[in-house]
Amino acid sequence: MAGPSLRPHVHWAQRHRELFLRVDLSDVRNPDITITDNVLHFRAQGHGAKGDNIYEFEIEFLEPVEPKPVCRMTQRQLNITVQKKESNWWERLTKQEKRPLFLAPDFDRWLDESDAEMELKEKEEEKINKMKIESRVPKDPFKHLKKGYLIMYNLVQFLGFSWIFVNMTVRLFILGKGNCYSFYDTFHTISDMMYFCQTLALMEIMNSLIGLVRSPLIPSVVQIFGRNFVLFVILGTLEEMQSKPVVFFIFYFWSIIELFRYPYYMLSCIGIEWKPLTWLRYTAWIPLYPLGGLAEAVCIVQSIPIFSETGKFSLGLPNPLNVTIQFPFVLQIYLIALFLGVFVNFRHLYKQRKQHLGPKKRKMK
Repeated sequence: MAGPSLRPHVHWAQRHRELFLRVDLSDVRNPDITITDNVLHFRAQGHGAKGDNIYEFEIEFLEPVEPKPVCRMTQRQLNITVQKKESNWWERLTKQEKRPLFLAPDFDRWLDESDAEMELKEKEEEKINKMKIESRVPKDPFKHLKKGYLIMYNLVQFLGFSWIFVNMTVRLFILGKGNCYSFYDTFHTISDMMYFCQTLALMEIMNSLIGLVRSPLIPSVVQIFGRNFVLFVILGTLEEMQSKPVVFFIFYFWSIIELFRYPYYMLSCIGIEWKPLTWLRYTAWIPLYPLGGLAEAVCIVQSIPIFSETGKFSLGLPNPLNVTIQFPFVLQIYLIALFLGVFVNFRHLYKQRKQHLGPKKRKMK
């Protein structure tokens, strides 16, 4: 059973606007700290000079203070910060002239009036210098226009890829039920919207080049030109490839990735972060990027015999060289570049994931 209440050792210091009280109690439990009629009332259980007991004290301040103290507990002590109602220097802490026995100066934080005025002056100078530096930085007159453009761009892309995803899903699970028609007819149904979205995606490279967004240039170039090569060169020029089932998987993986990416960027433009969306944006790519890269590789492998037979895009150099650059050979080289590109994007997205979802460092109190 706890013994009678005792007074703890209290150390104090001041600034022009604040009072600092350090209560020498460890393992503080159930603190009750209030200010009523300019009197601070303290009561708590903790381990002090007289062991584990209930400790309490009252301090009637010399001049008016704000009625809401700020408290911060550590394992070894309890710190109380009280705001003065007027910024000035007090000759003592309490209204009574004789200092209470439990109260002593906090020499770790103690400053005399001249030192405190010097500190206050330094803070004011620092504030003024900061304002001067900020005033020198030119304000961007097109800031809101740029933000509006980025919001609209991401919104349009999100709506476009959403239409692709919903259309393909409906065709797969409703219209395509019982047959594979939805696989073979994907290109003829979806290609116009995919052409639009992937052509518009070229703006992302321009946005990065002019500094409108902070995303690195190389991953954007690798992804966008890689997709457009498959879409425009392989699928767009070979009718034999347009009815292949692999087209369905390429379009489906592309659209699912963008369902999370574009709304995430759109909300970021207006300073909103939705944690489930952030998690999906930096997690969904883990299975989807390799699957998308594999589908693109299958598409290229299937197209090589067709390009060999038709000779399309093969380049014959004039005599005396009499050399022909076979496009299938170019595609074989591109296959290597494709997997290197997947690795580059994978590495970039892994770093981003660690940055946004990695363990946060604990702040030391």
